[in-house]
Amino acid sequence: MEPSLLSSPAPVLLLTVHLLFFLFHGGEGTTFTFVNRCGETVWPGILSNAGTPQLESTGFELPVASSRSFQAPTGWSGRFWARTGCSSTGGTWSCATGDCGSGQVECNGAGAAPPATLAEFTLAPSSAGQDFYDVSLVDGYNLPMVVEASGGAGASGECAATGCVVDLNRMCPPELRAAQGVACRSACEAFGTPEYCCSGAFASPATCRPSSYSQMFKAACPRSYSYAFDDPTSTFTCAGAADYTITFCPRSAPSSQKASRDSSTSSTSTPKATGGLTMDDDSWLASLATGDATAARRAVPRLHQSLLLVATTVACTLLLQSYNINA
Repeated sequence: MEPSLLSSPAPVLLLTVHLLFFLFHGGEGTTFTFVNRCGETVWPGILSNAGTPQLESTGFELPVASSRSFQAPTGWSGRFWARTGCSSTGGTWSCATGDCGSGQVECNGAGAAPPATLAEFTLAPSSAGQDFYDVSLVDGYNLPMVVEASGGAGASGECAATGCVVDLNRMCPPELRAAQGVACRSACEAFGTPEYCCSGAFASPATCRPSSYSQMFKAACPRSYSYAFDDPTSTFTCAGAADYTITFCPRSAPSSQKASRDSSTSSTSTPKATGGLTMDDDSWLASLATGDATAARRAVPRLHQSLLLVATTVACTLLLQSYNINA
């Protein structure tokens, strides 16, 4: 009888080493996971920048309390956003906010029509490099969004969560209000003047200063881009081949179309998440809203610990099988 592969501990240990290597390194690339904690379906859009490969999808449906993941190669750059209020009317598929104009669920290389909250990424060309990411309100706002990094090996202060957890639609000035109040335009889109768009004579950080509108956005969402030159407090980095989770409506805030006008909730309380997707607690949301990166970072899921537990369990099982055969 041929000896079994498991008749010696050596092949088992070799297999375990390969398994651990696969789990922790799993090939070059980054996993993006999209989570919908809104009160209604959203349709994320994906736009790859010029010179970088297109991902598996350019747009998809994401029902309430669901998630979906995609793999991106090293060096990829692009942006994500959520479309809302999408439907097919008269044979034409379109969305109330964030529409990419493709007439389909897939955006096929088209970007979001403003106003739309954007998550922007530039991944490192290798696992040893540094990723750059941000959440931008430069093109306006349509819903709350948070970006979290996991698995990175950045120094203290890196790999922080960022985003906008406030419903800006409820505080949007009338002159910026769009789509029957379900989105808030940027001052650039609303007025189109160089001083708001940071163009022409205002095309530098020295000449284009924050407007009263961008300051309102910044006060509500201090870690998000509020205007074109808002780089120092709005761009984040993470080294060590991190993965990212993009969560829409992290507080499960209802959309403006369905929002209750009840304001009885105390301003000192933090709403708890619903919809079947939970985190340890919501203290990280308050930290994010005030710009505290440390508490927000602590809330990132410990994926590597879970993978290590799985790998250890598999290794122990294989070793036990090996010793049972030898016995």
